[in-house]
Amino acid sequence: MDHEMSSLLGRAASFLYGAPNCSHFPLLEGSQIPYLYYCDALEAKDPLGNRIQPTTYVDITDELEKKAEMLACHDSQRQWLLDHHGIDEYLNAMRRHAAMRGEEIGVAAAEAFVQHRGHAYPQDDLLKELFS
Repeated sequence: MDHEMSSLLGRAASFLYGAPNCSHFPLLEGSQIPYLYYCDALEAKDPLGNRIQPTTYVDITDELEKKAEMLACHDSQRQWLLDHHGIDEYLNAMRRHAAMRGEEIGVAAAEAFVQHRGHAYPQDDLLKELFS
C-alpha cells in the first residue's frame, strides 16, 4: 500500500511541478513535466492482479549481488514481511523476480519499469537511452 500511495504522490508532484501558484519559486527556463517511471511490483502484478507489461528493462546481472547485499541491510522490511506475510525469504524472492524479468530479455537478471506516458508527459524513453 505504501508503494502505491508513493507512486500517486510522485505522479501528482511531477504533473504539478510547472503549474502556476504551486510554489513561490519561479519555474526554471526550459523546465517541463519530468520523466516518470514506476518500479516493477514483486510477482509482476498490479493491484488488481493483472500482469504488468514493462516499457523498459535494465540489465542488473552485474549488480545483482550488490543489490542483495543492500537489501539484506533493510532489517525493518525483513521483520515486517515476516510478521505481516509470514515469510522470511525476501532476498530469494528478489532474486527469483530479477531472474524472471531477465529471462524476458535474454539476460541473467533485470529490473523492469513502466513509463508514465499520459497527457503532457515525455513520450521518449530516457531510461532506455541511458542504460543502452
